[in-house]
Parts: sequence; C-alpha cells; structure tokens
Amino acid sequence: MLAIFKGRCKPFAKPAALGAAMLALVACQPVATGSGPSINTRNAVPVALLVPGGSANAADDLAATSLQNAARLAISDLEGVEIDLRVYNTAGNPDQAAAMAQEAVSEGAKIIIGPLYAQNANAAGLAVASRNVNVLAFSNNTEIAGGNVFVLGPTFQNTANRMVSYAARQGRDQILIVRDQNVAGELGATAIRNAASRSGATIVGEQSYEFSQNGVVQAISGIASATRSSGAEALFFTADSAGALPLLTQLLPENRVDPSQYQFMGLTRWDIPPSTLSLPGVQGGWFALPDPALTTAFESRYQAAFGQPPLPFSALAYDAIAAIGALVQQGDSNALTVGSLTQAQGFAGVNGVFRLKADGTNERGLAVAEIQNNQVVVIDPAPRSFGGAGS
Repeated sequence: MLAIFKGRCKPFAKPAALGAAMLALVACQPVATGSGPSINTRNAVPVALLVPGGSANAADDLAATSLQNAARLAISDLEGVEIDLRVYNTAGNPDQAAAMAQEAVSEGAKIIIGPLYAQNANAAGLAVASRNVNVLAFSNNTEIAGGNVFVLGPTFQNTANRMVSYAARQGRDQILIVRDQNVAGELGATAIRNAASRSGATIVGEQSYEFSQNGVVQAISGIASATRSSGAEALFFTADSAGALPLLTQLLPENRVDPSQYQFMGLTRWDIPPSTLSLPGVQGGWFALPDPALTTAFESRYQAAFGQPPLPFSALAYDAIAAIGALVQQGDSNALTVGSLTQAQGFAGVNGVFRLKADGTNERGLAVAEIQNNQVVVIDPAPRSFGGAGS
C-alpha cells in the first residue's frame, strides 16, 4: 500500500526542475517580422546553440553538456553539409538568454536552437524577432510558440491527439478526464478536449483534485462515482508518476473502478521512472512514447561516444540539427525560412518522425504502449512518415 498522509495537506513532489521550467507559462510572445534569412548552402551554416550552462545549478550544467553532445553527434552524422555550431550559455536566465541570442545573431548565426526553458526561449525569440532569425526551442510549452519561435519538445496536444484517436479506434470513445488542479492539469485537459473534438470521441465528464495526496484521497469517491454514472469507457489522467498517478491508480480500483472495465490511459510517460511499471494499478494502462527502437539506438550511440547516457531532452538538440542539415542539403538559399522549416513531410529524428507547424508547435510520430506484467509493450507502432497508420 502507498502511504497516505493524514492531517495537514502534503503537496506532491514538484515535477523535476527541468520539466517544470520547460512548461512554465509566460506572458508575451514573439511577433513574426520575417520568414528567415537567406543562406549560402555551399558554406558552413552558422548555427547558435543556447544552453543553460553557467548558472549556479549543477543540473543546468549537466543539461548544457548533454544538449551540446547531442548536437555534435548529429553534426557528425550529416553528409554533404557543414554546420558551424556556436554555443552560448544562458545560465538559465531569460535576460541572459535574450542577450546571448542577440550576440549570436550579431556574430552571424542564421538560426538558433534552444534554449531549454520556456521563459528563456520566449526571451530569446523576442530578442531576435526583428532580425529575421528563427528559434527552434527545446521547450514543450506551446504558449511561447508562434512568430519566429518553434517548440521542439513533446506537447500535450500531440500526445492527446494520438491517445484519443487510438482509444476511439478501439471503441473506447467515451472519455472521462481526471486532472490535477494546477496549470499542467488545466492545459492537459484542454488538449484532451481538443483531441476529442478532432477524433469524434466524447468527453463525458471532467473530475479534478487538489494537487496533494490528501486532495486525491478526498476526491477519489467523487471520481469513482462519476466514472460509474457517466458512461465512461476510458479514464484519461493528466497526472504523472511524480504526482498523483500512483495514488489514483491504486485507489480507484479500491473504489469499484475496475481497470478491466474502464481503460486507464495517460497524458504523461508511465515508464518514467521505470519503477512506475511495477505498480499494480497501471497494469493494462495505455500511454504514448517515441519510437522505442529509435530511442534505444540513439541512447546507445550517445553512450558509446560520450561514456554516459544522454538526458532525455537532449534528443531535441539532435533533432534540431538533423532538420537543419536536411534542409541545407537541398541546396536552397531559403532553407531556414518558415516555409522550409514547416515542410509537410517533416524530418527524421532520433525519437521518430516529426514536423514543425506554422503556429510554432510540432507534430511527432508516437507509439502507443500498454503496461503488461511490469513491462512496456507497444500495441500500436509509431508511424515512420506522416499520413500513414498511427498518425
């Protein structure tokens, strides 16, 4: 049994600092003033990489190293394309991110990849918007997307679209949303509702809980009652393993919500950390993830090259370089303009196929997995191109 804290409300552990900062909301957004610079594809293309190094936080320096390593690994894989990679430290600070973005463009950068954190990416985009340079940010926060800023991180909307469409095809199209009472929960619920409207699924209700262990305990009876009375065929959780997911999936079956009758599915990765896979309540649950075969191959190559495993988000740096390389290889002087960056066929990344959209968000080919006997089993493979099955 999981420990239940009684008495004073105990908050869940906050998401990892990196993930939380990637999602943090900001108030302003870059405004498009041009489509991107012209480049000479016969010469090395100057690319600025903005990383969070130089702060007092050791995690920022580790992130910076991992991102830089992944970018250099991608450059080594390019054929017939030269990238002049220039690395700038933001110290995880928006003001310094803006200053470094301006410095990078003044020094000749034709495109910026990074920063990692949402506020930094927003600041960098604003700083160079008038200079006709695009930013491929490592954030997953769609609130900063648009204008000259594209987000490369996995988004709630992309995951929600994949999961809801798959559930609908399996006859689980009556969905009850179960969400945290916080920003992530609200954004996740909105993404699920939008996905349902696209796929023809029906949202039969929405239940929320205070983001604490006591909050879940107090809400569980109402969530269970709503599940049974709403006609729901699936429960779509916004929670992650560091928050309410373990407690929800434990207490709901104890309150007559049988996972064999009501499909449990999640907006977050249920295999992170791996210990989550052994929880009884998540057995049979569905979640989305990048193509496992491609991810494993990237992790193995990175380990061999640098003697340590990559941080999960470092694959975004590889993807950014891979996209730039693919465009430059075409020999078009407009390779780094919005029109080229948003080409419909997308790009092949180390986590699978992806493409950038005109609104600054992205679409990624994801697999759907089920947890079976404490293991991740892919039940619907990730597409290898857009427009095919599973997209």
